[in-house]
Amino acid sequence: MPSGTGIDKVKTRFPNRVFDVGIAEQHAVTFAAGLATEGLKPFCALYSTFLQRGYDQLVHDVAIQNLPVRFAIDRSGVVGNDGATHAGVYDIAYLSCLPNMVIMCPSDEAELVHMVATAAAHDTGPTAVRYPRGEGVGTELPERGEVLPVGRGRVVRQGSGTAILSLGTRLADCLAAADEVDGGDGFTIADARFAKPLDTDLLDSLAASHDRLVIVEENSPGGFSAHVLQYLANAGHLDGSLAVRCLSLPDAMLDHDSQSGQLALAGLDKAGIAATLRDLTGTAAASPKAESQSKS
Repeated sequence: MPSGTGIDKVKTRFPNRVFDVGIAEQHAVTFAAGLATEGLKPFCALYSTFLQRGYDQLVHDVAIQNLPVRFAIDRSGVVGNDGATHAGVYDIAYLSCLPNMVIMCPSDEAELVHMVATAAAHDTGPTAVRYPRGEGVGTELPERGEVLPVGRGRVVRQGSGTAILSLGTRLADCLAAADEVDGGDGFTIADARFAKPLDTDLLDSLAASHDRLVIVEENSPGGFSAHVLQYLANAGHLDGSLAVRCLSLPDAMLDHDSQSGQLALAGLDKAGIAATLRDLTGTAAASPKAESQSKS
């Protein structure tokens, strides 16, 4: 699907470097694996929901051989009115269980540029960059991508008491929700960047210096939050008083709706995240009168 993935634009500039194999994802994955065995740097671009068709090839032809195939996974997360058949909500769960897989989740279009550069530079195993359907958030694009340290997140805002660990697309709404609840000063907000490998140093720091942790991802249960919880439990961070909440998509097939409607239903929009923060911290919602006075 060259037009759907945007690869048609790449073909205009590099006509001899783009191969359209049609709607044959199994072949696309093995084709990319073959290119990698010959020392090339293949990018396999497809929709998240259709990578499910090539999962057997991904495991046996890419992952077991630890080949540096780079998966550009479009339509990850909710996809709106295309419905349950096209929902890209399982990829973190079915990719993160594979050894040596690197999974990157950009929070905006600038991060996507950096992660594509990171994937291109990573020659020691398979990588995946998952990104959503639709437009970016309006972030200025860098002239060139910067290669990121693999498995390292970043702290976007430093606070205390409550930490929010966001993966991928939900970062902007996490920041907005924190601002709505208390001006944002009381919350540490971190961008995980990588679903795998986990940034265990970041997790240790957040768990040791906060009383509450909210993990936010636009993916099905069994994904990023599950791996974070497993690490926190095995590291002993859950033996004390740390309160943890996980916000992910529901354990249900997503019905036809707008993307914003699906996120709202899951509690993954600004309002839903803010509601979780208020519940966890015991902060009451501002009354309409108080909000109008604060704006005047």
